[in-house]
Amino acid sequence: MKTRLTTITVTLALAIAAQASFAHDDHAHAHDNEAIGKPGTATATTRTVNVNMTDNMRFTPSNIVAKQGETIRFVIKNSGGIKHEFVLGTEKELKEHYEVMKKNPEMEHSDPNMITLAGGQTGEVVWQFTKAGKIDFACLQPGHYDAGMKGKVAVAKGKAVASAEPDTHEHKH
Repeated sequence: MKTRLTTITVTLALAIAAQASFAHDDHAHAHDNEAIGKPGTATATTRTVNVNMTDNMRFTPSNIVAKQGETIRFVIKNSGGIKHEFVLGTEKELKEHYEVMKKNPEMEHSDPNMITLAGGQTGEVVWQFTKAGKIDFACLQPGHYDAGMKGKVAVAKGKAVASAEPDTHEHKH
């Protein structure tokens, strides 16, 4: 009896582990942080960029300029009535994640490169851009990416320098 109970316990544990593995594979969060940067800290923030999300499936602004090494505090506002997301990533990552989201539209996220907001909510993402190049962002709610709800951060080569000059790319409400 004891051997049978042990066998059942081990079998159950393996089944649960396999299920967890499949669930994780179904929504892989293999972020290429080398390509897009890394989570920033609020104390290292060099500036704030306000981003508005609307039910017209647009981000304002949709094109943002950053400097290599800069840490930006994105204040994201969903001024629409439906749920939207702001997700930083490579175009490849965003497309892969979008396909998963279409199959699992109620999936919840807690990664530092993204935020999901219900209509009327505001939140923030603090991100450090460690490499020069183009980083994409998008809303991955089903139908939103296909409708054009995406944008780009152009990261210029060089070191970030705090500037007293007004930032013409910042959008204020």
